[in-house]
Amino acid sequence: MKCVRCKAKGIIYLKRHNAAFCQDCFLYYYKNQVKKNIKRYKMFDKKDKILVVISGGKDSMALWHVLANEGYSVTGMYINLGIGQYSDKSQQVVESFAQKSGLELIVKDIKKEYGLDIYKLSKLLKRSTCSICGSIKRYLFNKVAYDGGFSVVATGHNLDDEAATLLGNVLSWEEGYLARQSPVLESTHQKLVKKVKPLYTLTERENLFYVLINKIEFLHDECPHATGARSILYKEVLNRLEEESPGTKQRFITSFLEKGRKHFQDVYEKIELKECISCGQVTTTEICSFCRFAQILKQNKEV
Repeated sequence: MKCVRCKAKGIIYLKRHNAAFCQDCFLYYYKNQVKKNIKRYKMFDKKDKILVVISGGKDSMALWHVLANEGYSVTGMYINLGIGQYSDKSQQVVESFAQKSGLELIVKDIKKEYGLDIYKLSKLLKRSTCSICGSIKRYLFNKVAYDGGFSVVATGHNLDDEAATLLGNVLSWEEGYLARQSPVLESTHQKLVKKVKPLYTLTERENLFYVLINKIEFLHDECPHATGARSILYKEVLNRLEEESPGTKQRFITSFLEKGRKHFQDVYEKIELKECISCGQVTTTEICSFCRFAQILKQNKEV
């Protein structure tokens, strides 16, 4: 099997493109995909101050590395969610990479800094830990970016993530989520920072190749709370479709962005945004979920 670009021996075969690449040409392909995505959606430029959300997994580590190597002004942000050894190990991976690469890193520990405990909140609110984590992360993504003067927040969501999310939203016809599913979410409030997904056309497998080729350390473990998540089922279904018809995931996402998303925009535009009366961050209610979490834990401690 020869490299489609230079005709040398191919070591990586991408079935959806019906193309093999040698190591150097794969890196060219990968970086070109990222550049095209940034340019196509006007995500950011070299003048922007970018906050890259880092989990320690292959996707976010690949994003941090490729943006830094392309000369963008990037700072990583890691959130320790208090998930035992998983959080401790992932923080070590992120801090080690930042130190070795000379990159700036912001670490937020929700228990030490804010007194939050996802397990207590899950029990008190009868909500899944994933739901609690998601609310906390979204709040801190924006707050840290806004307070730090960042112009954009970049996340490592990949093609598999986006396709699985879209499938789940379509199956339930979640109009609000469908309206917001995009590689770019522009700021709709002076305190909301723009959010982007530069890796949305690249698969988990392609991100894995990238970190392995560049010898980037990453956390191999999955979050212990991911077991049984519907997103995993959706990914399995899409993988089966992809195997039978290569390119299904990309067609699914691309067609939605080009033809489908526009039909849900009025839902997004009707959402009334407010500022939390406690912390001043943007919310749709009087008090944001983050501040409610803190209040609930405080009240429960006092009882």
